[in-house]
Amino acid sequence: MNIEEYIEHMSSPESEALSQITRDTHIHVLNPHMLSGHVQGRLLSMLSRMIAPRRILELGTFTGYSALCLAEGLTTEGRLVTVEHNDELETTIRRNLQLSPLGEKIELRIGDGLEQIEALRQEGELFDLVFIDADKRQYCEYIDAVYPVLKEGGWILADNVLWDGHIIDPAYDKDKQTQGLRAFNEKVRNDSRFEQVILPLRDGLTIIHKVGKHNGALNPELRPR
Repeated sequence: MNIEEYIEHMSSPESEALSQITRDTHIHVLNPHMLSGHVQGRLLSMLSRMIAPRRILELGTFTGYSALCLAEGLTTEGRLVTVEHNDELETTIRRNLQLSPLGEKIELRIGDGLEQIEALRQEGELFDLVFIDADKRQYCEYIDAVYPVLKEGGWILADNVLWDGHIIDPAYDKDKQTQGLRAFNEKVRNDSRFEQVILPLRDGLTIIHKVGKHNGALNPELRPR
């Protein structure tokens, strides 16, 4: 047993619905490694339950695993909006969401992430929690776009921020996705609107807090330069 297997063994089990999604994704869908997976899924669930959000926005649904994990923390009347650009996954996503009663709390929107965020803004939506797990080249655009629809004191989770170590590997200097993630990490680090920490879980997960006017913003002199 390696350390990753030990961590999974010692973490709370995933639900039968999530186990089925994992199996089906690995059998029927290209790039199954994009699935959040057991341990990260339990972390997403736990963070969501700690925040107890009324509204969650997810960018990048894939096959619905992470959406169901995040939905575990919703308040009784809570809702989750998830956006997926790949319309070929729509049937799979809708079928997977029906495997859990939590699927009734999830609204799937198929389309461009930035366009959907703007539509949500125009609809007057405000979110307590945003999970970014879409096109890595657009992470900087995503965080600027979601800022107006994120409540003061709200939270953002950004996935894949270490990008299998490519983030610090000069061999990937010309890779567009690596470039996008490097720019995103630097942007968040130097943005006084946020507090953040990167967790080295799986492919890297950044927890970002939108610092409101009355939420104890960091002293600018203490921020890293």
